[in-house]
Amino acid sequence: MNISEHRSSEGIRHSTVGIIGGGVAGATIALRLAELGISINLFEEGISLVNGPPICHLHAGGNLYREISNQQCLDLLEQSIDTLRVFKHTANIRPTVIAVPIDDNGSALDLIPRLDLLKTSYEQLVKRDNKNKVLGEPSDYFTLYSKQDIEKLKQLDNPTHPITPDDWMIPVAKSLQLDQFKYPIVMVQEYGLSVFRIAATASLSLKQMDNCHVLLSSKVCEVEFDQVTQRWLITYETQDNHKQQCTVDYLINACGYRSGTIDDLAHIPRERMVEFKAAYVTRWETCDGHWPEVIIHGERGTPKGMAQLTPYPNGYFQLHGMTKDITLFENGLVTSDHSSAQPKLSEAFKEKLNRQWSEEEVIERTEKAIKHVAQYVDTFKSAVVGGKPLFGAQQIPGADATLRAADISFSGDNYARSEIVKASSALSAADAIVSELTTKGIITSHDDGSTREQLFSTTLQLDKQDILAKAEKIAVQRGFPASLAQPIG
Repeated sequence: MNISEHRSSEGIRHSTVGIIGGGVAGATIALRLAELGISINLFEEGISLVNGPPICHLHAGGNLYREISNQQCLDLLEQSIDTLRVFKHTANIRPTVIAVPIDDNGSALDLIPRLDLLKTSYEQLVKRDNKNKVLGEPSDYFTLYSKQDIEKLKQLDNPTHPITPDDWMIPVAKSLQLDQFKYPIVMVQEYGLSVFRIAATASLSLKQMDNCHVLLSSKVCEVEFDQVTQRWLITYETQDNHKQQCTVDYLINACGYRSGTIDDLAHIPRERMVEFKAAYVTRWETCDGHWPEVIIHGERGTPKGMAQLTPYPNGYFQLHGMTKDITLFENGLVTSDHSSAQPKLSEAFKEKLNRQWSEEEVIERTEKAIKHVAQYVDTFKSAVVGGKPLFGAQQIPGADATLRAADISFSGDNYARSEIVKASSALSAADAIVSELTTKGIITSHDDGSTREQLFSTTLQLDKQDILAKAEKIAVQRGFPASLAQPIG
């Protein structure tokens, strides 16, 4: 049985786009195109949308990464603002604290020129369009704290409802080992981002669009371009092991870390890397106050790699430790070669991606993550394992392992790859697809001069409580605490 082609009453076939992969990139591109009225076939091998590497940050400026270029930071800032305008119920509205330990080679003062640049850019974006003011007042984009400032805040009571930067800093001031850091310590408006509320938003919105066929539990096993018809033939296997086919005018590879498998099927080479990563869910029942996210810089891959403490409601915290025995893994970064566009992870990583973690390893790595954070937040040593890890493999196009701002590439005949590294780049990828389809005459774009709100009218009409209820259900179905789907701020 084939998916029927979408035809008008005059019998003229409308253009159809196939998207392979229902992660954050594929789902966002589907939303963008479906809102234009384009017929979409979205193939997802899993049982739900947006289920990939852990997403917990908006990256509104890329301040977590000292090693990336200023241009990447500016790109991430603008992409993050667009993300908040479209996925307005997916952010956790709390700031991020960035600290540099005394034994780190970097200087805390080195952060300031970039922060000034980002603040100026945010001011300009808000001046251009006031709807871009989604990260608070531009004047409050970042705040610097001397040790004396922190010592004063340490004496204050934790606020019940933190609003100002000082309010958010109080519990941190009370808990950090202050002598272990260089100053100033920075607070910046880098918000959290909920993967479960993104998944809920995409699922609920696409369900309302009759022109988008979401095919879950459907694995694409063959793709072939017909030079005569100038169309792609897609063969896919359903949950009951039946093979079906459909044809599309344009094919988008949004398979994330498995993008190389589709490149190979399409006989289109590509250089890329894949990195397996994991974050760990903990419960800190003695946590006092409402915490911001805390980032403690360090040299990636060393025992002093970056520590990352991401808060959720009810005492849950997600931890990253950029060491090889916590978030990173020995031989976890692999590259493609001349024989295949798909980098090859070892069988051990494939087992993890199929959710076959041993309980011993979950406990061991989570406890190491707790110990890593407790170097700087002594009271965090009372935290315990709060659930299974959030994990996945992240694709990085090209050969630069530090790349963070990327979106799309085009190759072959009517073929594109989404190559986002961070979730906030998904809208940029979708915009690039619209431009390409318009240039090729496959669609007639109707969005010239339209605002983000106009381009995503169906998405933005979703009810906040419906999104939350769906997000909690998705979290529990995937085996995580419902708290990880709930908002902060």
